[in-house]
Amino acid sequence: MSDGISLFGIRHHGPGCARSLLAALEAQPPQCLLIEGPAGTEALLAHVLEAGMQPPVALLSYSVDDPQLAVFHPYALYSPEWQAMCWALQRNVPVRFMDVPPPLTLEWQAQARAAHQAEPEGDTALPIDESAALPDVEVADKEAPALEERPADPLDWLARAAGHADGETWWNNMVEERGEGEGLFQAIAEAMTAVRENTPPLSGRRGEHEAVREAHMRAALRAASKEFGHVAVVCGAWHVPALQPEALRANSAAADNRLLKGMPKRGTQSTWVPWTYRHLSSASGYGAGVDAPGWYDHLWRNAGQHAQRAVGWYARVGRLLREHGLDCSPAHLIEATRLADTLAALREHPAPGLDDIAEASRAVICNGDDAPMQLIRERLMVGDALGQVPESVPVVPLQRDLEAQQKRLRLKPEALEKTLNLDLRKDNDLARSHLLHRLQLLGIEWGQLSRTGHSARGTFHEMWRLAWQPQFLVDLVEASRHGQTLVDAASSKAVSEARTARDLPALSELVNHVLLADLPQAVRSIAAELEARAATQADPLALLGALPPLANMHRYGNVRQTEGVQVAHVFDSMLERAVIGLSLALSSLDEAHAEQARNVVLEADRAIGLRNDAAGSENWQKALQRVALSPSCSALLRGVSLRLLFDARVLSTEMVHIQLQQQLSPGAEPLQAAQWLDGFLNRNATVLLHDDAVWQMIDAWVVALDEEQLVRALPLVRRTFAAFEAADRRDLGTRVKRAPMQASVAAPAPDWNVARAERALPMLRELLGLPA
Repeated sequence: MSDGISLFGIRHHGPGCARSLLAALEAQPPQCLLIEGPAGTEALLAHVLEAGMQPPVALLSYSVDDPQLAVFHPYALYSPEWQAMCWALQRNVPVRFMDVPPPLTLEWQAQARAAHQAEPEGDTALPIDESAALPDVEVADKEAPALEERPADPLDWLARAAGHADGETWWNNMVEERGEGEGLFQAIAEAMTAVRENTPPLSGRRGEHEAVREAHMRAALRAASKEFGHVAVVCGAWHVPALQPEALRANSAAADNRLLKGMPKRGTQSTWVPWTYRHLSSASGYGAGVDAPGWYDHLWRNAGQHAQRAVGWYARVGRLLREHGLDCSPAHLIEATRLADTLAALREHPAPGLDDIAEASRAVICNGDDAPMQLIRERLMVGDALGQVPESVPVVPLQRDLEAQQKRLRLKPEALEKTLNLDLRKDNDLARSHLLHRLQLLGIEWGQLSRTGHSARGTFHEMWRLAWQPQFLVDLVEASRHGQTLVDAASSKAVSEARTARDLPALSELVNHVLLADLPQAVRSIAAELEARAATQADPLALLGALPPLANMHRYGNVRQTEGVQVAHVFDSMLERAVIGLSLALSSLDEAHAEQARNVVLEADRAIGLRNDAAGSENWQKALQRVALSPSCSALLRGVSLRLLFDARVLSTEMVHIQLQQQLSPGAEPLQAAQWLDGFLNRNATVLLHDDAVWQMIDAWVVALDEEQLVRALPLVRRTFAAFEAADRRDLGTRVKRAPMQASVAAPAPDWNVARAERALPMLRELLGLPA
């Protein structure tokens, strides 16, 4: 302490720093505590000691006019700043934040976003994410020239000087895993002073912003020093040299005030939000994150038990592996503990650290396999903790509505991904489905609908993968401009999207979404918009592309208790208009557009089958017959149309065989014949395996091709057969290897008029010079 000021340089989210900080505060209690945090949000400190506040949590500040401009300041239970807040509030010691206020941070974000949009290829903008809370050690500016042998992290310099490979491991061993250290903060201040003296100054925007931040910290320290006799400062270790008495004298108050002059007046709101260990980790992109938040939590909760640190950890490892059906006996855990202790002794560590325990786990428990280690890393080293905030914390009404529904439906947000299987015949599960679909309409992907698993294919089931992300709270703030409840907000946003939908299929899919979300008001508005656009749409393919979502809702509407039946009229009118010009729309298409049209036709055929309307199906099949027999239509689409009619049993087997003979006749152009065959087989080998006549005709066509024709047609034929299921291809190969067999269904003989043919024979004999 000097001049009534105590500087405690810490690493954000470091349990060792937190224990040493509490000991120092108890030894010399200050009259005021300054913490590196967003100035102007001190009113939220009143919630820190409430019973419902459970770290990890974060201070969220966002722009009122543009909520996507947001900054998080996260804290874990073992974060030194969090422990300092709790210590001061319990003792009624005034607490103030000394970092720049949120309006300035958000203004920097807005500038960075604008620069990034103007120069997307440049690398000059700061990242716009939760890492806006800058790390405690920052020296490397992307615009600064790289120095030879210069470490990316300044702690690496200190680590190399101490004989360690990297700064992360060195800091863990020296500070966080040792526990409370006497004289720690003086040593940190000396080390950071030496590092900063030998580090090139920051340049560009990063340098300007850092200068403003430290000027603001010095201004806050001067103001507190005038009011209180003893002020304690808790800040990132990197900033300690800038707050020393020498720095206060070297940087006058007038000079700092000039830097702070003209700060922006952007409107902001701040609140507490739950956070997760996954987002506290450095792997999430958070600049001040740590590698293993779960391990730090274990260190904090087991303070003073160095000898039992590994034992408690391995008990958790064994429980985790057994829960996932992996072998982990007591003997494994005992040997891993012994190996971790031995490694710590060889490395002169006072107790096993994270590296010692991880290496012992991989060698003894995992037998060198990385798969179990990945599970241990994700579930224990990083952890899946999700914090909570009390109900008294101010939030937007939309968030409060979501929290009430989560509580009512017993759908607790969790950081760990889990699978939710919903039976839509149950009222609670149906309400859960409505909630998740409404959030999706708002762009909040808390749940992602899964199409894997047997239950996902059932009419009465939905399978969801749920994983809560803190960013969703920012999305809720942004979505609140659409309404104050989930129903109002989702309905308003869906109607707004309907007015700007790019085409009919997108608008039809939107109808599907609002029906699944049980938003009847939005359904009526969007269905009216869909019908109005369909009335002016002249492209049959666009009309057909809009049918599948409508058919799904008509077919399953009663199951989900929606108003899906009201879209039947729209479906029928669109189909009626689409079939009129279908053959014209499928004429003269190149290969790429024909392939796209095939997908549209196949999806529309399935949709019409789901609609199950006799009149509509009949009109559709007549349109397919016109396409199948039209010489101007693409060969691929003619083949597809014939196959759909054949599968629907609209055409007889004899008629289909006649078409096969015509399309695969020796006079047919081979490439066109191959495209027609690709459409007729339709990626399904059933007709080849079970219709001998079709098999023989295709076989005869291939055999009759000469070498040049075969070279042209082979790639397309090969692509056709490659689309079959592997089992079908094996069955086809087995059939080819067998001896030629007689067709069980002979192709019908041509219906020749013998009398008329005989009348032409004399003329042919004369032309060919044959005897009469």
